[in-house]
Amino acid sequence: MKGENNEINTFIMVWLSAVASLCYCYAIGKIIPKGFTRLLAIFPVIFIFLILPFNLHAINFVGPTSFFLVWLANFKLLLFAFGKGPLSSYRNLSLQTFIALACFPVKIQHHPSSQNLQKTPLKTSKSPQKHAVKFLLLAFFLLIYSNKQNFHPDIMLFMYCIYLYLSLELTLLLGGALARTLIGIELEPQFAEPYLSTSLQDFWGRRWNLMVSDILRPTVYNPVRFISSRVIGAKWARVPAVLATFLVSGLMHELLFYYFGRAKPRWDVTCFFLLHGLCLAAEMAGKGALKDKWRLPRVVSGPLVVAFVALTGSRLFIPALLRNEVDVKARREYIAFIEFLNIETEFRHLLDV
Repeated sequence: MKGENNEINTFIMVWLSAVASLCYCYAIGKIIPKGFTRLLAIFPVIFIFLILPFNLHAINFVGPTSFFLVWLANFKLLLFAFGKGPLSSYRNLSLQTFIALACFPVKIQHHPSSQNLQKTPLKTSKSPQKHAVKFLLLAFFLLIYSNKQNFHPDIMLFMYCIYLYLSLELTLLLGGALARTLIGIELEPQFAEPYLSTSLQDFWGRRWNLMVSDILRPTVYNPVRFISSRVIGAKWARVPAVLATFLVSGLMHELLFYYFGRAKPRWDVTCFFLLHGLCLAAEMAGKGALKDKWRLPRVVSGPLVVAFVALTGSRLFIPALLRNEVDVKARREYIAFIEFLNIETEFRHLLDV
């Protein structure tokens, strides 16, 4: 119990340090014009955010902290240094809104100008029935996990893919509800039913983890495409831009996984993203050559895409998580939390008696 309290205290201190650092960035934005001078002033904060997750060990603390600070906040601060991105898209941001926009995938609810908003290509379903079904599926996976010794390892790898999607979407759903309740801002929809994808371009660009797509597009894809168009021409500039985007995504995932287990990476996660980048580039080239005159029926292309993502994910992506024992550590933390709640309940009952 003492160790858990220490971890909670450390978690609080990490986020207080992050908030203090973002207050500094907010002040820098007021007094230093955009450009390399502002980048130099903000760079110490980027370095601090890279270091902060090393203070944590609990998976349920390390995961969100490393993702929100190391990836989202740092990439947004890089854009902010040059007057771009969500931190520069709205005038007269309050400090509270600046911090929320920097750390989380949020959108402002009060009537911003339409030109500053990046609209999500597809709307995610807000049906309570669908969310309820996904919670039941997640509970069903936990039941299977508790009896995983009775299932073939390949079946479990496939189930992990489903669990990853469900846990990410439902965690962000709960976070969105909390954000709306506490500070009146709403999380961007992050998933648009990815199991309905009809192509890799549809899956990665319009349906899966849209906050990552939105942050990689201005930081990696657009600059590389602009430079490539001057070297190899506009027709082929998308290919190196796509490959560079998936390479950066792979490297960032390797870094996040390193925070989880502090183990030397084997680069299979990077291979996963490079493989998908190559396949996506080939798909885009094929569409350009055919000029959309011929396409596979949705009933065929949909299952093929989902099967390809699940197969490659179960062979290259999921094993990296399992090597770091993310599932074991997370389950252990859930059990400890439940036991803690039971102790608290019994203690209060004794006080009432």
